[in-house]
Amino acid sequence: MIFPNGTAYQAAIEITDTASYQFASLGLMGENVPLNAGNVNLSGENCSVCTYTWNRPWGSPASIAFEQGNYTVAYIAPLNDNDLHASFEVPYNVNVTIPQEFDVRNPLLAGISMGANVTRHPDNSTSVQWNKTLSFDLRFYDQSHEELLYFFLQVLVIIAIVMLLPFLISRKGNE
Repeated sequence: MIFPNGTAYQAAIEITDTASYQFASLGLMGENVPLNAGNVNLSGENCSVCTYTWNRPWGSPASIAFEQGNYTVAYIAPLNDNDLHASFEVPYNVNVTIPQEFDVRNPLLAGISMGANVTRHPDNSTSVQWNKTLSFDLRFYDQSHEELLYFFLQVLVIIAIVMLLPFLISRKGNE
């Protein structure tokens, strides 16, 4: 779920038969980049608030370790440039909720990776779902970005008219 101000998101990830979880995002070259996760909660089949130990090696992503089992890891992490993306080692079902302050419908401003199902709700919030995906990418925008795009397109149309007008006038004079 993306926060209404667009600066962070809250994630809940179900993991099975594992004893650790690493907080990392994918870098430009496919490397693990440390993710600044906070408010980490671990819940499982045998505990609603499970205990874990942090491992924060210098220069590497932080991770948590716990007893082997099935868990849900929840955390809050910052967002950069209205872009949310993740990659997984096994296919996941991903559901992202975008608050009413943001939109993904304009393809000139938004970007959604292949396989997404987009649902706009009556309260103007949006849900984007991917089924059994190894990665996803979601770029969203606010109203001010859309207004700026329309202003830019209007300026381009005016420039095109100004540039074409002398050509059209000279053509009429030659006929």
